[in-house]
Amino acid sequence: MTSTHVDVAVIGGGPAGLAAASMAKQQGVEKVVIYDRNDWMGGILFQCIHDGFGVEELGTSMTGTEYAEMYVHQAVADGVDLVQGAMVLSLQPNRRLIVVHTKGIEEIQAKAIILAMGCRERTRWSCMLPGTRPSGIYTAGVAQALINVYNIMPGKDVIILGSGDVGLIMARRLKFEGATVHGVVELLPYASGLPRNVVQCLDDYDIPLYLNHTITDIEGSERLTQVTIAQMTEKGECVPGSEKIIPCDTVLLSLGLIPENELSKQVGIQLDPLTGGPKVSERYETSSPGIFACGNCLQVYDTVDMLAIDAKEVGKQAALFTQSKQPSSQTTGINLQAGDGVQYIVPQKITRPGKIRCTLRVKKPQKNVILKATSKDKEIITKKQRFVNPANMISFSVPISEKMLDEAKVVEVVVL
Repeated sequence: MTSTHVDVAVIGGGPAGLAAASMAKQQGVEKVVIYDRNDWMGGILFQCIHDGFGVEELGTSMTGTEYAEMYVHQAVADGVDLVQGAMVLSLQPNRRLIVVHTKGIEEIQAKAIILAMGCRERTRWSCMLPGTRPSGIYTAGVAQALINVYNIMPGKDVIILGSGDVGLIMARRLKFEGATVHGVVELLPYASGLPRNVVQCLDDYDIPLYLNHTITDIEGSERLTQVTIAQMTEKGECVPGSEKIIPCDTVLLSLGLIPENELSKQVGIQLDPLTGGPKVSERYETSSPGIFACGNCLQVYDTVDMLAIDAKEVGKQAALFTQSKQPSSQTTGINLQAGDGVQYIVPQKITRPGKIRCTLRVKKPQKNVILKATSKDKEIITKKQRFVNPANMISFSVPISEKMLDEAKVVEVVVL
């Protein structure tokens, strides 16, 4: 086993890891290394051939492939070391990594670590779909890779369960390829994907969206032959007489994403049960000093643009830590809590004064609401929102004074 010392080690070479690494390098950090288990850098963006990437960040529309290549080229130009085909086996509290790659097993001691492992899709067993176990059942991301990367059609008659963004995009993609898309089935009373994707991917192509519905049965021996969908009540009971049999050979699952944090658990980092990612301070530092988190392993983002923008800030904060210009944020501070109407909020702790940028998601779609942050019943900030939706991440700043930092224990954010 060889030993290596680095300044910043980044686990994951998707857009978050690439953006964070480049920024750390631009801040003057000498040795920044990205370790990725794939044989390429850029994560899943290379299977995203649709455009729309870069609009928020750069004001120009690119495909996922173009966007990924841009960040890979930037990282190389900045002098970031890229190690592909590298699996991180162990993460320890003293910022020590055990990595296996083509040259063997390597022990890495880092001054700072950035977690950028991304997320994974929920499978059939996440929602316990009843029925047989035939072929023809895929997650939406796997189907996207089959079509866009390997030129393989997963099926011709398709039903999609769950209205996440990847599922919505794949409904349109399959339609382009000549498949019959019988509809998107969503248990919630609203689509869980971005409203623009509902319009551009379903409405524009006359693909039905069945709200308050789910799949109640799957049939097929070797290959899927049909599913049964039914309307559900608020109590989760099937509405009698609402069952509908849909002959099909393929089901795509778009049931949401789970932040990838097995390494975070291994090192004992505190996780937020609401986000599935690490609890972090306003500097994106986890409960383990010198270990930072960004991208979809922190929280699942709406767009890659906002993910990359936040990841750059993480790279900057990791650089400051390695250069001893900023101490660890593992000190006492203010706990930021999600109150009424708020699903979750990031960061979970504030340790310094100033305008602290926060992101949150609401619990349900609403119109004409007020976003309010309070401490000890004192109003800190209010923000009017004409429309809020769980699919749209909300960004806002909370002003924190020195006095508040000394006196307040909790700041609660609510949607009224």
